Amino acid sequence: MASDMNDYFNKKKKEEQKSNGFQSPKPPKMDFNMNSQKAGMLWVIGGFILLLLLAKPFVIITEGERGILSTNGKYSDEALMPGLHFMIPLIQKIYIVDTKVRIINYSDKVDRTSTVGDGIVSKPAIMVLDKRGLPVAIDITVQYRLNAQVAAKTISTWGFSWEDKIIDPVARDIVRNVVGQYEAENLPIMRNAIATQIEAGIRKMVERQKNAPAQLESIQLREIGLPQKVKDQIERVQVAKQEVERAQQDVERAKQEAFKKETEAQGAANAITIQAQAQAKANQLIGASLTPGLLKLEQIQVQGKFNEALKENKDAKIFLTPGGSTPNIWLDTKSGDTQKISSTGK
Repeated sequence: MASDMNDYFNKKKKEEQKSNGFQSPKPPKMDFNMNSQKAGMLWVIGGFILLLLLAKPFVIITEGERGILSTNGKYSDEALMPGLHFMIPLIQKIYIVDTKVRIINYSDKVDRTSTVGDGIVSKPAIMVLDKRGLPVAIDITVQYRLNAQVAAKTISTWGFSWEDKIIDPVARDIVRNVVGQYEAENLPIMRNAIATQIEAGIRKMVERQKNAPAQLESIQLREIGLPQKVKDQIERVQVAKQEVERAQQDVERAKQEAFKKETEAQGAANAITIQAQAQAKANQLIGASLTPGLLKLEQIQVQGKFNEALKENKDAKIFLTPGGSTPNIWLDTKSGDTQKISSTGK
């Protein structure tokens, strides 16, 4: 009964809308059929795009890297250069290897200035026994890189852990062989020679590997860690050397002071000798200049002065010394005084 009533009211409503000129729009006709051939193609294309996004059949290799192409587990002989490279998903795979400079730091001390990673590897210091069996810790830094030209062959032969099979064991072996030839207390003295021997040994061993898989940039000897008793012994030797040097310096200063005094005394003696020689030379020149004529002239001049004196004292008695070498004497008869007048008239 309720259904009949609904049909009635619906029919009545439609008639009213039709009489008013209003008609509800009909829904558009859908011509697209999801089961048609066109829909199937769209599904295939969408699935292929989704597969590409998930499988990622391409790789972008940047500068400083090389790509190693593996096809069904077999590596290619030539490495892929930087750029965009495609591969077959599930069959091929491209491995990227770093050809930039890499660093291995052998040290027990943490270097706060460098960050481990990005081609930097930190390993413990190399422990070595010296010539007498004393333990010594050697800190070195090795800089190297993968030979880009033979990167594929290197990975095929040594694997991706090639540096742990080539660089690390060679560095440890060479350091032990070189440092083991010296006594611990002599290591700081021979530091430069030891560093040269270590670098030459590591370089020779790495470069002699087949196909030269790695290229060494530098090997640096950073620190030599000695046992405490060896350090104490070296310190005592250094203190003794400093005392010897200080004593030698005191002796040298004493020698210089004595030489200075001797030089001053010799200079004074030389001055006296020179002065005496000069005086003797002057006397010699004066003696040579006193000719008989000059002496006679001098005597005449003195006689003239005596004559002037007689004018004032006529009773004086005058005695002349021949040559004028001794004083001339006269005697005043009135006063009884005796006076002397030298040959110079004074």
